[in-house]
Amino acid sequence: MKDLKKPLLLIIIILIIDQAIKIYIKTHFAIGDDVKVFGLDWFRIHFLENKGMAFGVNFGDKGGKILLTFLRIILSSLIFIYMYKIIKKKERKIIIYSFALIFAGAIGNIIDSVFYGVIFNESTIFAPATLFASKGYAPLFFGRVVDMFYFPLIDTILPEWIPIWGGENFRFFNAIFNFADACICVGVFMLLISILMTNKNNMETKSV
Repeated sequence: MKDLKKPLLLIIIILIIDQAIKIYIKTHFAIGDDVKVFGLDWFRIHFLENKGMAFGVNFGDKGGKILLTFLRIILSSLIFIYMYKIIKKKERKIIIYSFALIFAGAIGNIIDSVFYGVIFNESTIFAPATLFASKGYAPLFFGRVVDMFYFPLIDTILPEWIPIWGGENFRFFNAIFNFADACICVGVFMLLISILMTNKNNMETKSV
């Protein structure tokens, strides 16, 4: 279908970028390596891996891990089916591309979870991993998601006069994430904006 080509192209481009970044980080960074981008304190590449959800959130032990992976696959399939339906219905582009971003981001992290344990050896605090190593670090479906983007925009000590947290370190934004996570967030944000705009237009139409 002609209308499906552009969303599919966007998905493919996102996956290529996401996997290229992750493969580079895995093969050039040891766990915990931290590099300031352009010398900026608030923009860093900090290599971590996580077993669970976006932004380093974990989801239980091995059973939770494989459940999460299969849930991701099922939800991603449903998202793609829905995206295909709204393309056929000639839905607005902002809605279509929102779902394309969310789908691509989800697939990007699924690739890590399913295949990275098999195609990479273990990343350590001492050395980067090797791609297509003779022995992987985990079975199929038990790979870890690669995270690297770190934006501690505010890193300060809170004033003593603030109740409870006074004198403690405050850091914003403290999550470490990847390109796929960012695409999911942008897609969700675009979707929310579209829904809000639609609701606003409907309210204005009713009031006329």
